[in-house]
Amino acid sequence: MGDEQEKTGLAARYRALQKDLGKANPPPLLIAVSKQQTPARIQALRALGHCVFGENRVDEAQRKWASAREKDKTLRLHMVGPLQRNKLKTALGLFDALHTLDRRSLADALAAQAAAGQALPQLFVQVNIGEELQKSGAAPQDLPALLAYCRTQCRLKISGLMCLPPQGMPPAPYFALMQKLAQRHELPSLSMGMSADYRAALSFGATHVRIGSALFGARAAQ
Repeated sequence: MGDEQEKTGLAARYRALQKDLGKANPPPLLIAVSKQQTPARIQALRALGHCVFGENRVDEAQRKWASAREKDKTLRLHMVGPLQRNKLKTALGLFDALHTLDRRSLADALAAQAAAGQALPQLFVQVNIGEELQKSGAAPQDLPALLAYCRTQCRLKISGLMCLPPQGMPPAPYFALMQKLAQRHELPSLSMGMSADYRAALSFGATHVRIGSALFGARAAQ
């Protein structure tokens, strides 16, 4: 596919997504997940006026965005993948939001950085909503204890919850439970919904959706 055709396709998908998301009241924040996407695709989306992107890995994000963020203060970057403690300082210099606060040790590290004068990003606690062994996050029954630890012991401001529902399962019941958990714990933000299931997430109050392939198209061969 030629560059112009690719740009045209991306613009069409972007407009369609904006129309879809605009049906929600209020519309959620669209996080364009740019993991492994080419600079040309990212630049094409930025040229359309989009400025909120999501990355899964700190090292990749630093290579792609550190210089761009210095030049363009409108850019906003969200960490949507797992975060290792040894990458935390770098992450705090890059990201405006962290969607994957999933354990007490990471909360401790964030609190230590805050005590040292580091401004913290917006924080979401990750919920392992399907209680899957291979996924990070607090199980629903363990969420109250993790939230209490973050808020009371670490004095962290938690904005919301994030989840990845099990693949191959209808997502609606999991999104419904997330909505209940957010309401129960008085959290205003819900980061849920990706390319395959964002419409279902909108029905249950998603405030942030993380969209990759439905926006950029299939990832280019590496």
